[in-house]
Amino acid sequence: MNSSAEMFERMEKLIEELSELNSRFPIIVEGRNDRKAMRALGIGGEIYVLNGKHTIFEMCEKLSRKYSRVIIMTDWDRKGGQLCRALSNAFISNGVKTVEHLRAQIASISVGESKDVEGLPLFYERLRKRALR
Repeated sequence: MNSSAEMFERMEKLIEELSELNSRFPIIVEGRNDRKAMRALGIGGEIYVLNGKHTIFEMCEKLSRKYSRVIIMTDWDRKGGQLCRALSNAFISNGVKTVEHLRAQIASISVGESKDVEGLPLFYERLRKRALR
């Protein structure tokens, strides 16, 4: 994936896929700013924010009563990777399937330019501008 146009097209498809999946399954993000970033990208479904009120396992257990699948969109830094694994393990142990491929693919496109969900709208806009040149 060399050209900005190709990268933008791929990113656009990933956001569309994320939005479509989110119409049926919730997204799990690290913080409120991550939820705002998802909204800025046009993601309109349920988005849950990790918080200190409940442990990861408690949150996963609660959501497993309502959903059969969740989308994990933690940051792609070290802490985000650790959270992704912890969430995945907790959901799987509660019988919930996890969608993690979108996080991985978005991270691979944005490498070197954005390390977190919060920065995605700005990255997406820069990519769009470069693609239009």
